[in-house]
Amino acid sequence: MIKEVGSTVIQEFHKAQCHCGSVEFELHLPQGIEKPRRCDCSICRRKGAIVASVKLDGIRILKGKEHLKLYQFNTNTAKHYFCSNCGIYTHHQRRSDPSEYGFNVGCLNGVNPFDLGDVVTNDGVNHPADKR
Repeated sequence: MIKEVGSTVIQEFHKAQCHCGSVEFELHLPQGIEKPRRCDCSICRRKGAIVASVKLDGIRILKGKEHLKLYQFNTNTAKHYFCSNCGIYTHHQRRSDPSEYGFNVGCLNGVNPFDLGDVVTNDGVNHPADKR
């Protein structure tokens, strides 16, 4: 869906996919990519993705739901999804805000995450949900 705001045209829905194309999904991003970030928690350090967020109802799996694998660890609150064929992280239900999914900006069709410039790194090592 495309809408006009004044003289600006905004594309609200964006297609995304894993590397092999087995998993395709659509994101509702009426304001575009907001607050892209990295995280330094144990899993994010290893996957190295730039993520942004969308509300739970803002993501729709179009193809390949059967190829998504769920991975959970530590508090088992966050739900991390990966393509079981190519291994690409596509999205996760966030631990710090379970009403949102974080998604891999690199999965968005036509978007190069390296073009985003400086991206903030969140402190996931000292996550507020961790028990001390």
